[in-house]
Amino acid sequence: MADSATPRTADTVAVAFSGGLDSTALLHATIRAAVDEQRVLAFHVHHGLLPEADGWAAHCEAVAQELGAGFACTRLDGAPGRGDSVEAWARDGRHRALHDMTLAAGADLLLLAHHRQDQAETFLLQAMRGAGSAGLAAMPRAQWRDGICWARPWLDQPRALIHAYALQHGLRWIEDPSNGDARYARNRLRQSLWPAFPAAEAGLAQAARWAQQAHDLATEVAAEDLAGIATPERLDLTRLASLSPARARNALRAWLAGHMQAPASLVERLLSEWRPGLTASWPAPGGEVHAYRDGLFWAAASPQPSQAEVVDLARPGLHFQPRWGGAWLVEAANPGIAAQRLTRLTQRGRRGGEQFQRAFGTVARSLKKACQEAGLPPWRRSGPLLFDAAGQLVAVAGLGMDARAFADQDEPGLSVRWLEDSALLQSEGAAPKPA
Repeated sequence: MADSATPRTADTVAVAFSGGLDSTALLHATIRAAVDEQRVLAFHVHHGLLPEADGWAAHCEAVAQELGAGFACTRLDGAPGRGDSVEAWARDGRHRALHDMTLAAGADLLLLAHHRQDQAETFLLQAMRGAGSAGLAAMPRAQWRDGICWARPWLDQPRALIHAYALQHGLRWIEDPSNGDARYARNRLRQSLWPAFPAAEAGLAQAARWAQQAHDLATEVAAEDLAGIATPERLDLTRLASLSPARARNALRAWLAGHMQAPASLVERLLSEWRPGLTASWPAPGGEVHAYRDGLFWAAASPQPSQAEVVDLARPGLHFQPRWGGAWLVEAANPGIAAQRLTRLTQRGRRGGEQFQRAFGTVARSLKKACQEAGLPPWRRSGPLLFDAAGQLVAVAGLGMDARAFADQDEPGLSVRWLEDSALLQSEGAAPKPA
């Protein structure tokens, strides 16, 4: 058992340590397998859900000290809301706490004590929820997330072997009374499935491995199909439709996954409802997806202020507007707008009747017409708009500066350009932030 505890060499190895049988055995085996000056840390998450939790934290600290591991504990804040899943709340909070403790310790390897029975249960629960290949793949042996490798070195080991290891080494562990609570689906499986079908564990775990391979293959195919038809900002729906139905569905699901956890119903609606030339929108988790000029676009939900506000853009840099979901990028430019004209701007949404002049020598057009001519999608036409102290339109998000606001040719000027949230990561280094 000890040889399989550490999947790779690292200066510091963290172990998620609940104090139960599995994590106690994993911590012991990891310490025995540590090499040279390798440091082993035990991280405990105090959920605060049961009266025994304080005693469990003390037990874990004592055991870690006995075994020669460092120890850290995080207590979760708050509690599940009414109607929330206690299991989901605890799982999400535990993941955040383990992530933060691992980074704080300067480690990038976190070991989890999941074993073959856990894998089989996860596969079965996902299947009962109607999951696809990604869900049926259950838990990966190792996965990098946010700078940390979450590794499960015992994923193929039966729990009986772990139990025998703990007895052999005289380990002591916690028995969580909630493990017998039949209100939780995983506990019901343990109480009914395994006693009735003891051989099912190995078969279900094997099925999860097949699902993982199928998912990996689907991911590779999607990457190839999307390479020529998509960017993170736009998916070419005409070219998507040229794929076979299975590959189109797979590619669309992969593209949406870059923005949200897309429900299967959304994938099916997009494929069945879109037709060439359609302009339409579909609600999605965290925002909307839009079909426009035969492309598919994602727009995150961004509640916009109903009232006008005053902003100062007289200095170069990124001027963040979180309530609008973006920022104004101000840079020196010629032609540009005089700095004094940008000191007190009114920022608001469209109200109707605004006119915009695209360039010198052109005719001012209605803002709606200007947006159409520029190919600005309908969902990006609401603003923000900037007006100077005299009420003259200065700039429009997505269109740029109004030519009527430009300074004289020999006068120093500033350009004003709107950046959506999706573009900020690429352009934050483009200019200094204002002091």
